[in-house]
Amino acid sequence: MDYATVKLVHQTAVTLSVSGFFVRGAASLSGARWVGSRAARTIPHVVDSVLLLSALTLAWMLRLTPDRAPWLLAKIVGLVLYVALGVVALRPGRPLAVRATAWVAALAVVAWIVSVAVTKSALGFFGALA
Repeated sequence: MDYATVKLVHQTAVTLSVSGFFVRGAASLSGARWVGSRAARTIPHVVDSVLLLSALTLAWMLRLTPDRAPWLLAKIVGLVLYVALGVVALRPGRPLAVRATAWVAALAVVAWIVSVAVTKSALGFFGALA
């Protein structure tokens, strides 16, 4: 596959992953039962696997490593934070306020990750403030 195709696959997977997280989070916070269904728990893993594989492929194609591209390291750190907040947001049994706060924070983190990808700056949209 050529670079443009892999990049399109990656961007599509990002869109599907974030949109899916947004919908599942909103539904979970409103008490929708479908969020616990097998499909709602499985499909995100498939999409996120495509997302991760396409990210690794792009990094390999561009010969990028986190030590030589600080913005890539920032995206990885942001991804870990996003996943951790997403787990808190979607896991039932925690107080609604905690889950809602984690959901909003996860969406803010993913917006920052996208800004890092677009600007190729480890500060992302915070770079405009500096």
